[in-house]
Parts: sequence; C-alpha cells; structure tokens
Amino acid sequence: MTAIARMAMLDLRTVAPYSSQGLLIFGAEILLFANKPTVLLPVLVLLFTSTLTANPFNIADKANLETLYAVLPLSRRSVVFGHYAWALACFLATATVGAPLAVLFARAQHVPFDGRTLVTVLTLSWALFALNVAIQFPLLIRLGYSRTNYLASVLPSVVVVGVVYRMHLNVPSVRSWLPLILWVAGAVAIVASAAVTLAVDRKRVRYRPPAHDDRPGRQQSADR
Repeated sequence: MTAIARMAMLDLRTVAPYSSQGLLIFGAEILLFANKPTVLLPVLVLLFTSTLTANPFNIADKANLETLYAVLPLSRRSVVFGHYAWALACFLATATVGAPLAVLFARAQHVPFDGRTLVTVLTLSWALFALNVAIQFPLLIRLGYSRTNYLASVLPSVVVVGVVYRMHLNVPSVRSWLPLILWVAGAVAIVASAAVTLAVDRKRVRYRPPAHDDRPGRQQSADR
C-alpha cells in the first residue's frame, strides 16, 4: 500500500466512529429527493459528499491529529494527496450507490432515464464535486476546520450554486455539451487545487512543541 493510500485509509478510520450518523443523513437525503431521480445524485454529491470529505479535518482539529501527522513516516505530499484520494473515494462511493438508486427510482416513477441521461447526471455530479473540493481543501489545509467552518462550507456552495445558475447547468444543458469537457475540467481543477494546497502546506507549521523552561525553580516545580 502506498503512502497516499495509507493516508486515505487513516481518513477513513478517523470518520468511522461517526458512520452511523453519516448513514442516517445519507438515507434522509435519499428519501427527500427520491421523487426527483435526475437530481438525486448531484444533490447527494453536493450536500453529503462535500460534508463527508471535510469530516477528517473537523475531527483532526478536535483531536489534534496534526501532531500525529507530524510524527508519522509520511511526507507532506503524501498527507495532502491522501486527503484528495479520500475525497475521490467518497465521490466514487456516492456515485456507486446513488446512480443505481436514481435509475431504480426513475423506473418506479416512469421517468425517462436512459444511458445518456445517466452519463449526463454523473458528469454534472463530477463537475459539482470537483469545483467544491478545489475550493474547500486549500482553505481547510491552510486555516483548519475550526477557523474556516463557515467559510469552507458556505463559500464552495455559493460558488457552485452561482456557476450552476449562471451557466444554466442542468441535465438537458449538460447533455448538449460534450461531457468529456466537464470531466477533464474537473480533473484539472482538482490537480490545480492539490498543487496550491501542497504549496500552502509547506509554509504551515503542523506541530509546535511546548516551550521548555530551563529556569531551576520552574524545573523543580515541574518535577514535583
């Protein structure tokens, strides 16, 4: 297993204790949008996946996992890229579950949902995911979840909604485009975001050891 894969697995283990809560939220969102199968997967990606990918940063801030990251035999590049690998795994898992459910709901409701529609829905979901992660992760790495809780969650959503509104991104409009363009653009956005995040992380101090007081009185007091 590569160092990046080990870091992604560490993110998985970090959020594992909260899996039941995540599954409840996931199920609730499916129930809310089951009557709109063409938008089910994009909504799951935008609301659920974006939150899930940020959870390791939230838990790391609370548990001071930055100290662990600093002493693990992992390079900064591996830690940063591991977070992105975790995000991609979350998208793949959401798409693997959400896409078949969208097809089943569409058939049950007699909503047209052919192979071309499925490809279009996956393309739109990928574009939303890539744009969200590309904005969110540099903020989380640079400032931490606790300092960017509101900004890191709201800013990407505002940008995504703004892009969807201005470009009229929906299933019919995306279908008229070449889906490959959005897949490539999303990949480029994530790669560029990872490069920016890595540059930012190199200037950041992960762990600063406590100052050591050499004064005799202080040392004796500490020994007691």
